[in-house]
Amino acid sequence: MGAFSALEIGASALTAQRLRMDVISQNIANANTTRTEDGTPYRRRTVLFEERSQQAPFSEYLSDASKAKLVGSGVRVSKIVEDGSPLKEVYDPGHPDADENGIVRMPNVDIVTEMVNMISATRAYEANVTMINATKGMANKALEIGRA
Repeated sequence: MGAFSALEIGASALTAQRLRMDVISQNIANANTTRTEDGTPYRRRTVLFEERSQQAPFSEYLSDASKAKLVGSGVRVSKIVEDGSPLKEVYDPGHPDADENGIVRMPNVDIVTEMVNMISATRAYEANVTMINATKGMANKALEIGRA
């Protein structure tokens, strides 16, 4: 694994965490949305990650040394899924979306949970930026050694 591989892995992580932050922001923005395009309350969404594996040629799988070549090459978003947890029910008979009993079905978004997830995504993003900067620093030092 070279410096460029490390940069590629870091870039994939930055892209994945940015999408995660976008989805979390969407959840927070829709925390009080009682009616979507299909007429139901907004449902919280989450991002699922999976390892982006390195593809080696088939001939390399036949050798004993191939196990050393099977290293990950970053992360990717496998899908964005809706949270199946139950919606919140609030008594508000004056609300336009209230049923005959005055109950309004609200989104299953918990602002505190979303803020914790946002902090986690931000920290992961910062860690990957630090890793990319360290990799660039190592590459620059290697170039300096070559000049001497």
